[in-house]
Amino acid sequence: MSTGERALLLLADIGGYTEFMRLHRLNLAHSHEITQRLLEAMLDAVPAMKLVEVEGDALFLSAPLDDENDWLPATLAMYRAFHAQQQWMTAHNLCVCDACRRIGRLHVKFVAHVGEVVRQRIRDHEKLVGVEVITAHRMLKNNVPATEYLLMSEPLHRRLAPELRDRAVLFEQELEGLGTMPLYFVELGDLPIDVPGIPAPTLAAQIRETVALGLRAFPRVIGLRTT
Repeated sequence: MSTGERALLLLADIGGYTEFMRLHRLNLAHSHEITQRLLEAMLDAVPAMKLVEVEGDALFLSAPLDDENDWLPATLAMYRAFHAQQQWMTAHNLCVCDACRRIGRLHVKFVAHVGEVVRQRIRDHEKLVGVEVITAHRMLKNNVPATEYLLMSEPLHRRLAPELRDRAVLFEQELEGLGTMPLYFVELGDLPIDVPGIPAPTLAAQIRETVALGLRAFPRVIGLRTT
């Protein structure tokens, strides 16, 4: 185990698919494929950040302290990438299963924190451990009265530009096992974030994408793949 270091911790969590976990295999298989495409789009949007873990329908990313001021542009880039990919899949997918029909209902939220972490290597896999890692994950379980938002701890709130810092809403959140913390959130839908539209696809393009989705999901549908 290495010595400690300060790092930015960023979580991007997709919401809206929990209801599909109890449905039949086709919905579940397609929901896995759709979620994977959205996660990959967000990850591709932030090449400077390090992927620590894919946690179900969430990304856990980190960056060294020197890059800490880049956390807000990274968050907004992931938000744009999520919605651009969501629009593309909605327009191109002709499948009528519950998962595919509800692509447009998916949403994304972000949690940002900074603190001391330790890198732990187990064989070829490196993890981040420490109280601050736990804190960032506990922040995902909150009472923020919004669907798509950026939730941040106080040190990161202080680094915001004044116009955005004044826009952030302060509230006290009880974090399991850690006590009450002052946190700040900004509703992403209220920010001037430009998500470029996509041109209307041809029927041939829609058929290609729908068939490709079915082929990728097929191993899960018949039980040959579960992850």
